[in-house]
Amino acid sequence: MVPRLRTEEIERQMLSPRAAFACESRGRARAEEPCDFRTDFQRNRDRVLHSKAFRRLRHKTQVFLSPVGDHYRTRLTHTLEVSQIARTIARSLRLNEDLTEAIALAHDLGHTPFGHAGERALDHCMPDGFRHYEQSVRVVELLEKDGRGLNLTWEVRDGILNHTTGEQAATLEGRIVRIADKVAYINHDIDDAIRAGVLAESELPSDVTAVLGHGRNARFDTMIGSIVDNSTDDITMSPEVWGAFDSLHTFMFERVYYNPVAKSEEKKVDEFIGRMFFYFVERPDQLPAEFQPICEREGAMRAACDYIAGMTDTFAVKMYNDLFIPKGWPIG
Repeated sequence: MVPRLRTEEIERQMLSPRAAFACESRGRARAEEPCDFRTDFQRNRDRVLHSKAFRRLRHKTQVFLSPVGDHYRTRLTHTLEVSQIARTIARSLRLNEDLTEAIALAHDLGHTPFGHAGERALDHCMPDGFRHYEQSVRVVELLEKDGRGLNLTWEVRDGILNHTTGEQAATLEGRIVRIADKVAYINHDIDDAIRAGVLAESELPSDVTAVLGHGRNARFDTMIGSIVDNSTDDITMSPEVWGAFDSLHTFMFERVYYNPVAKSEEKKVDEFIGRMFFYFVERPDQLPAEFQPICEREGAMRAACDYIAGMTDTFAVKMYNDLFIPKGWPIG
């Protein structure tokens, strides 16, 4: 038997009836011959892993802007943590782990340099706003592979689009990624804030630790355990654990996400991004060749937005310096 068919048969035997089955996918925008070895969802995962946008996540801010130190999260390590948590939940609920992993690995491909500060800056620049989850879909549908996109299945694109706010994903696997994203970032942001000296574990609210436990591992166990225990037709946690999570989220906004020390450099991002954006809008001929067709079809603003959103923190700083910082004139 062809290995892919054997895998699809194993899915039928082992997964929950509520799972999304690879052999029942709604398919791709462009039809393709199936792979002999991998299911469609496995191919999705592999295409994301080998994409340029995925590699660039390594040098994109997660929470702390260009932190000095090797152990702070980047957008890439955040993505990997989301994937690990989501796969654990999917496996425990007998849902499709391959689909879950593909969505998790792709969910932030469209994120900007400088984290949410960069996202807010582009949102101010674009007439219709900018949302990283929509840009992530744009990356996989259009921007990768010289304008051909990755041609992922509908289930993955739906999960990417609905991983943060608004409508829920159509599949339970997509909904797992949405909640895994929350579990990952609240815990690793605490970890990074403690490492940065912005926060101490002992300062976490006592009503929160009474429910979630003390320390990262205890919080993970409580949240993931609650998801597994309370998810049937939807993916959720118990009211008590959700309440503790919401309290912790509010606390993190007050102490970390709006912390004037930890976030002091973010106020510069609006001007930084905005100046580059309008430079390329006014001089679209200076955009790289791969963005020229976008400029012709959708205008200079869209092309400039796509270019800047794809930049890493380090590339954006270099580009800004090249464009706006005078260079010395070597004499003799």
